[in-house]
Amino acid sequence: MPVRERGFDDRSPAPGILASVLHHARGSVVPRILPQIFGFGVYGALVVLAVGALKLDFGNAGPAPFALLGVALSIYLGFRNNAAYDRWWEARKLWGQLVFDIRNLARASTGLIEDRIELRGMLMEAIAFCHFLRGLLRRVDATSDARAFIGEEAESAAKLANPPDAMVRRMGERAAALYRAGPIDVMGYRILDERLSQIAAAQAGCERIMGTPLPFAYTLLLQRTAYIFCLLLPFGLASTAGWATPLFTALIAYTFFGLDALSEELEDPFGTEANNLALDGLCRVCEISVFEALGQAPPKMIPAEKYYFS
Repeated sequence: MPVRERGFDDRSPAPGILASVLHHARGSVVPRILPQIFGFGVYGALVVLAVGALKLDFGNAGPAPFALLGVALSIYLGFRNNAAYDRWWEARKLWGQLVFDIRNLARASTGLIEDRIELRGMLMEAIAFCHFLRGLLRRVDATSDARAFIGEEAESAAKLANPPDAMVRRMGERAAALYRAGPIDVMGYRILDERLSQIAAAQAGCERIMGTPLPFAYTLLLQRTAYIFCLLLPFGLASTAGWATPLFTALIAYTFFGLDALSEELEDPFGTEANNLALDGLCRVCEISVFEALGQAPPKMIPAEKYYFS
């Protein structure tokens, strides 16, 4: 199953190095964690002032205890980040599989269904399924997008508890009606039903990811430990690092809280953050495949906005 679909590369054109470092903010977690970075930097400076003014002595331990605690915290952060990325990557594979299944459905139905009205109806419902699934996963209303392909039927489907599942049922009913009426035989009906089963399986996999977040205890433990670590770190560095303590504290805060913020974004791969999946672009890939199968002019691919697809 290919990850990259024709006409769509969700890596997008990369910005230049200067744009990435100095100007390119979208996709970065820095804006979210700026309060922690500056806050702990200022806090580190205050600790240095207090240690110097009060002539505090914390013994000869130095930063060694913080190195041990930092290793433990890094292990927890690595585990959570890997778990979050695994969810993101599985979601991407499911949508890649969905594009594959939509194309297979279009190929099989164009060869089995001679009635152009029935053929177009089934494939338009397949596109509506993609948009309804995107709306379900992102918790947004996708009725207007689906209406462009199935008309007023989108309104009735949107009122149901699971609109994308309703589209799969309608496609199944359409295939069953064609089988009972005679235009397709039992083998043709089985082929179409298998394609619909694969589409339903992709939806179930996406719903499993959406409905099963990482345990909140991991997030709570990591954030508490990171705050405690950054609060105590300046006391261990003040005697040896001096006025470099605020810089080191800010860098440590950037690393720990940045990884935590990135994990939060990847944990929900179907959201609308810059690092989430480009579901709008993937739906457009399905539209292009279907319209080309019907012999019609396909819509244009959604262009990247500031190097990112929506």
